Amino acid sequence: MQISPSPYRAARWKLRHRQGVPMRAELTSGQVDMTQTTDNGNTVELRLTFLSAKANVRAALASVMSGIGAMKLCDDDKSTVELVLAEVLNNVAEHAYREEGGGIIELHLRQAGQGLICRVLDNGAAMPSSTLPAGYPPNPNRPRELQPEGGFGWFLIRKLTSDLAYFRRQDRNILSFQIAVGQAVLSN
Repeated sequence: MQISPSPYRAARWKLRHRQGVPMRAELTSGQVDMTQTTDNGNTVELRLTFLSAKANVRAALASVMSGIGAMKLCDDDKSTVELVLAEVLNNVAEHAYREEGGGIIELHLRQAGQGLICRVLDNGAAMPSSTLPAGYPPNPNRPRELQPEGGFGWFLIRKLTSDLAYFRRQDRNILSFQIAVGQAVLSN
């Protein structure tokens, strides 16, 4: 997948190091704020704020994948994080903001123990009936060419996350979930 140029990729990292004090890294554009604590409870946080245009969503996803390098995840975990975040962020852009491109999306990631805690906030349209879609897998009895082109995103999100919750507060959507990292994902 080719990523179009953006301020996220063009910005340079500024790092401040101190013994025993959290290390802080941020893009000069001010769009990304990442904090890493190097004590026993090694915590890495990544926060992004960006507009909901598809190109910005792709650039933000690329920034996340670059930023989570400090989390030292295996390739399988990185792929899972990328897939889940791509589905969630594209849903916000396409449905909450109806592809208008001018809405603001906030993404907060925090590594804690064996999980990556994620929160996505936006001011777009509320979920229908204020509930998350059920999400269904492809029908194994239907030939591949007759399967719908999309619509499996919420199935994937539900399958690859835990503690999935949605609520709306003061015209703001808040989606939170956890992605298991650092361990094998068990199938049901």
